[in-house]
Amino acid sequence: MRAIWTGSISFGLINIPVKLYTAVRDTRPDFDLLHKKDLSPIRYARVCKAEGEEVAFKDIVKGYQYQKGDYVVLEDGDFKKANVRKTQTIDIHDFVDADQIDPKFLEKPYYLEPAKGAKKAYALLCEGLKKTGKAGIASFVLSTRQHLAAVRPEGNILVLNQMRYAEEIVEPTELDVPTGSEATKKELDIAVKLIDQLTSDFKPEQYRDTYSEELMRVIREKSEGRVPKAVGAAPVPTEVPDLMSKLRQSLEQAKKKRSAA
Repeated sequence: MRAIWTGSISFGLINIPVKLYTAVRDTRPDFDLLHKKDLSPIRYARVCKAEGEEVAFKDIVKGYQYQKGDYVVLEDGDFKKANVRKTQTIDIHDFVDADQIDPKFLEKPYYLEPAKGAKKAYALLCEGLKKTGKAGIASFVLSTRQHLAAVRPEGNILVLNQMRYAEEIVEPTELDVPTGSEATKKELDIAVKLIDQLTSDFKPEQYRDTYSEELMRVIREKSEGRVPKAVGAAPVPTEVPDLMSKLRQSLEQAKKKRSAA
């Protein structure tokens, strides 16, 4: 694994040198864009609007338009000058109960590894978070942008989860949803029993991206000159009069499945 950022975790007067590693990878099929006429690959080009010609990446700079037609050019060093500390620090501002963090705010996980000589301080923070059930709410700068983050322990590893800011969350005020319980007591009782029957421990390793596997089947069959057959069928919405009978059937299926297991 290759570190994508190095700096320090900071809380109080404690600074712990760490390295940041991505904790996720994309395993979905990668598609190229092709010209429909002759299947030639489509290439993205950086074209100068004034000259109409492609510009080499080495000749491209970042600029901010402070008034129409006038730009300030920013170099890599300028982003650090904005705040040297923030570009090198995961700054923990507060500690909160970990279960208070709404999952909607969680965006992308990273692993934190202690740098040389920082293992004791790293372990101290990790054990402290485990013992208190807390998460550290922090800010850090990555790729010229400041992000919110939650620092939590996972075994002996500190995991930093990049978060969304409150203003990025869209409030569901315009959604047309029930304002109260529209189910009867009998329907709710059976629904609760069904949920109980289908309840198990969360084991993430048992879930796979089966759609990508099925998509690869279609790709394989087309590459062999065959016409792929569609698998599955669109779901049929359950009508209100059928709700009770479907609940009962689902409950019976769940009981049989659990007995067989």
